[in-house]
Amino acid sequence: MLLSPTLDPMGQAIWDYASTGHAGTLRVLSSMFDDDEIPVATLFRTELQMPPLERMALNLCRDHVLDVGAGAGCHSLALQDRGLEVCSIDISPLSTRARTLRGVRDARCADFFGQELDGMRFDTIVLLMNGLGIAGTLHRLPSLLNRCKALLAAGGRVLADSSDLRYVFEDEDGNFDWDAAEGYYGEVDYQMVYKQCKGRPFDWLYVDFDTLQHTAQQCGLVARKVTDGEHYDYLAELKAL
Repeated sequence: MLLSPTLDPMGQAIWDYASTGHAGTLRVLSSMFDDDEIPVATLFRTELQMPPLERMALNLCRDHVLDVGAGAGCHSLALQDRGLEVCSIDISPLSTRARTLRGVRDARCADFFGQELDGMRFDTIVLLMNGLGIAGTLHRLPSLLNRCKALLAAGGRVLADSSDLRYVFEDEDGNFDWDAAEGYYGEVDYQMVYKQCKGRPFDWLYVDFDTLQHTAQQCGLVARKVTDGEHYDYLAELKAL
């Protein structure tokens, strides 16, 4: 489902920065964590400013690429600079407008689960910046992986990163302090606020690699961990069995 500009704080922040060179504070609220902020400038980083995990993902991209949740388009632009054909999608009309302004050639306001992509096939699908989070919950992760599988060309791959939040719930002795009755520990709720714009609350998923690997196998995909990141995150590659 596409976002209304009046309910799209991140999109407003991205458009402000793209069109004026500066933006206000993009706040992130959650019932599970303290309030936080996203420095909007980081959404416009160059490839040299990206962490090693993201640069490695870009190095593995081949041929026709689908950049899911492209936001301000930093990955799309880096891939274009490498001479790859990139379909850059996001559900935010404002972010899509910003990507077009920045020179992304195929910037589309489209829902990954919508009909616009039906019939298309991609050699690489990238979901970066904890991109697997768009599943929302662990229960919906198979739907995300099955959609990826349906959009992959023969021999194609998915490159996605996530984080294992286990460390958040470990005590000083390393014991895991989480009640399984409360659900999966990587399911988080968020809400974003920018200036006077408050977005709707949404679910976001952080999935540990073992759980991802098991779920992928159930969906007819094989997952391998490419590398660990700098802070409990990892990059995974998924291919059809």
